[in-house]
Amino acid sequence: MSATVARTVRRRCRSASPRFTREEVLATPHFAHYVTGWPRPGDFGMVVEDPTGSPLGAVWARRFPSDDPGYGHVDPQVPELTAGVLPGHRGRGIGGALLDAVVALAAQSGVDQLSLSVEGGNHAAALYASRGFVAVGREGNSDTMLLRLSTP
Repeated sequence: MSATVARTVRRRCRSASPRFTREEVLATPHFAHYVTGWPRPGDFGMVVEDPTGSPLGAVWARRFPSDDPGYGHVDPQVPELTAGVLPGHRGRGIGGALLDAVVALAAQSGVDQLSLSVEGGNHAAALYASRGFVAVGREGNSDTMLLRLSTP
C-alpha cells in the first residue's frame, strides 16, 4: 500500500492546477509528516482505483506526537485523517466511500476516535458532518473535527 499511497500523492500533485507541488509538500515539515515514511506502525488507509489501476482518491490516518502535531491534532492517541479525491472525480461518492471504509477499518482495529482538519468553504466539511464528525476547535480558517467511534 505504501507505493500506492505515494503514487496517489505524486499524481495528485501533478494534477492540472495543484495547490502544492510534490516538492513543496515534501519540503514543508507540517505537510511532509503526513506521508514521509509511510507506513509507520499504526498507520492505516485506503486507496480507490479505477478499473485500469489508476488511483482516484485516498484516505489515510496517522498519529502525531504533541511536539509535532498535524493540523487536526486532538491527542497523540487519536489518529488524524488525511483525504483527497482527484479533481474530475469529486462529487461521485468516492470520498464518502473512502471515508466509510477507513472509519470501519479504524473501528475494527479498536480505534475509538478519529480527527481531521478541514478549511472553511471546503465542501468536504458537509461530508464529514454527515458521518458524525463534530467541530471541536478552530485555528485560523480551519475546523478540527472529531469522530467518536463505537468499537466492537
